[in-house]
Amino acid sequence: MKYVLIALLVMIGVVLLGGGCVYQGYREAITLDQDVKGQWAQVENQLQRRYDLIPNLVETAKGYGLQEQKVFLGIADARKAYVGASSVNDKVAAAGQVEGALSRLLVVMENYPQLKSSELFLKLQDSLEGTENRLSVERGKFNDTVKALNAFVIPFPGSFYGSLAGVRPAEYFKVKNPEAEEAPKVNFTGDAKPTTSPAAEQPEKAGQSP
Repeated sequence: MKYVLIALLVMIGVVLLGGGCVYQGYREAITLDQDVKGQWAQVENQLQRRYDLIPNLVETAKGYGLQEQKVFLGIADARKAYVGASSVNDKVAAAGQVEGALSRLLVVMENYPQLKSSELFLKLQDSLEGTENRLSVERGKFNDTVKALNAFVIPFPGSFYGSLAGVRPAEYFKVKNPEAEEAPKVNFTGDAKPTTSPAAEQPEKAGQSP
């Protein structure tokens, strides 16, 4: 009878210990998932700030005679895609599309010197630059939380705890537009040094003696 009681107590202890580990793992998965969602909200705040700046930027460009319908159409389509995105992954993809369209608009604007002296445009430039900097910081923080979540829920036993909690691995916010990795590209002060492609230099080299 004594041995039966000891065995029963050991079994109860194992069950309690195992249950405690499962509960702790369950809570950890939930916490990490909430961290990712909370940090995504901060990213989305900055995406929204950028989104709200675009109409004023476009109208200012049009007011100074910029007639690039293809660029404007790309901006409109990108903003529409962002509004229609529902999941985080869809919004990340739409954000990349917005960045690409915005980058093309800014490149075209460099050909309009009168825009560079516009007080309204300079204010928009500062606002956009600040937004891009904050977005870069929040995007980095978001990716850090995703890394922590994935490191927990992908390998076993975290995958087991994640399945219990209904938590799945998250996607990183990757910059798909190569030009966006240099964001913010909003220097219209004339300080930036122009870049010359090898192709552009070729005619000059052709006329030089070896």
